Amino acid sequence: MQNDAGEFVDLYVPRKCSASNRIIGAKDHASIQINIAEVDKVTGRFNGQFKTYAICGAIRRMVSATFFYHFSYSDMCRCED
Repeated sequence: MQNDAGEFVDLYVPRKCSASNRIIGAKDHASIQINIAEVDKVTGRFNGQFKTYAICGAIRRMVSATFFYHFSYSDMCRCED
């Protein structure tokens, strides 16, 4: 679709749940999106990058808060190889 200036724009880009890979609907008001900061291993300071996770409401109802910590930690461990 094009706007008045002739630029191509999307009306709605659906997000996918990082845990279940389901599409998060527009009416899923229980869903969250969190950013986990990446830190430099030497200095321990924020390096300007982060990982974004989207979690649907159904997953939030099923799991505890520690799930998000373990989910992001396991993702970081896979990426370092």
